[in-house]
Amino acid sequence: MSNEPQEKDEIELDTTNAAQRRTLIWVLLINLTQAVVIGMVGWWANSTGLMGAALDNLADGLVYAVSIYAVGRSMLAKARAARLSALFLWVLAIGLLIEVIRRFVAGGEPIGMIMIIAAIANAATNWFCLKLLRSHRKEGVHFQSSWIFTANDMATNAGIALSGIAVMFFQSPLPDLLIGLVVVTIAFKGGMEIWEKTRNANTEEVSASDEKN
Repeated sequence: MSNEPQEKDEIELDTTNAAQRRTLIWVLLINLTQAVVIGMVGWWANSTGLMGAALDNLADGLVYAVSIYAVGRSMLAKARAARLSALFLWVLAIGLLIEVIRRFVAGGEPIGMIMIIAAIANAATNWFCLKLLRSHRKEGVHFQSSWIFTANDMATNAGIALSGIAVMFFQSPLPDLLIGLVVVTIAFKGGMEIWEKTRNANTEEVSASDEKN
């Protein structure tokens, strides 16, 4: 009996895994760079929104690192990796909520124009990441969670740009604090979406195992 079909499947699987790892490494490096740059700009501009975007990028980087680990592994392993991603999001949300409260109490005037420019630049980079992830978004729950994270970033940066305009118009830090709360909400919601997908993946894994038995 020939082993050619099996060997062909193994070659295709190895090629797919290599392509997935390449994509995830690229978006990992991009997001870590974003986290450092946007974090420094956000701190200098006294912007809760930009600090939230930086923390979001850092969380994304951690998610991509976990997703790289999941490439080529079982559906259950991918689900566990995605579940860890959801936990990262919730930790991010709690940390940012604390920062919003701290800045509300301590005060401070964010620089609206810097918020707008940084948010647009960050959104452009997120758009590039989405292009890299598009072809892989249906290749496992770990990639679906990566897609959700990056799509959330696009929405977050749009909100930061709008809040920067509001900060300039009203001469008030409140729009920046409000967008910080919006980012907290988006992070919690994204975490819930990913967690729900992991539950579905676990159910599919159990069903597949029962069918084999």
